[in-house]
Amino acid sequence: MSIEEMTSGHNGVDVATLFATLDAVKEQPQLARFQFRASNRWISGTNNRGTVNGYYGAGQEHSRDADFSFDADHPPVLVGLDRGPTPAEHLLIALAACLTSGLANIAAARGIQLEEVTSTVEGDINLLGILGLDDEVRNGYEAIRVVFHVKGDAEAEKLAALVEQSRRRSAVFDVITHGVPVTVDVATA
Repeated sequence: MSIEEMTSGHNGVDVATLFATLDAVKEQPQLARFQFRASNRWISGTNNRGTVNGYYGAGQEHSRDADFSFDADHPPVLVGLDRGPTPAEHLLIALAACLTSGLANIAAARGIQLEEVTSTVEGDINLLGILGLDDEVRNGYEAIRVVFHVKGDAEAEKLAALVEQSRRRSAVFDVITHGVPVTVDVATA
């Protein structure tokens, strides 16, 4: 494979920019420091809306052209009106999205052309914990399973290696499997 082929776009990824970013961060590690932010507003019942826009990264503040908004709610069986996925389902979506994005970047960097990537994510949760009915039951997922189906111009072992490398580099997978310190403060009016 020629240098030109390695640095041209694959799978919708600008490989030249990807490698330039890697080189810039190697030279200036402080550029790797990012802070993402989200805000959330209660609407009614269990329905609420999260919004993301500004973030800090690569040594400066950034803002997007428009806000991204995400509704969350509970289904009627959990006293909601089903106006969006549950927050726990948003976590499953975040995991699948992070793994898929990483896989696409890694495939592009390795010169592997993807034809199709799909995944299913399942999480098992016992509501006895969330509902306060059993202090021995955790509030969150007891187990999460992700299954990828990947088609591309490489043999099966190389396609599986893309998923494994993405798993090793996934920020969301890391947070879920290793935890992260979280503080919650309250301001009242």
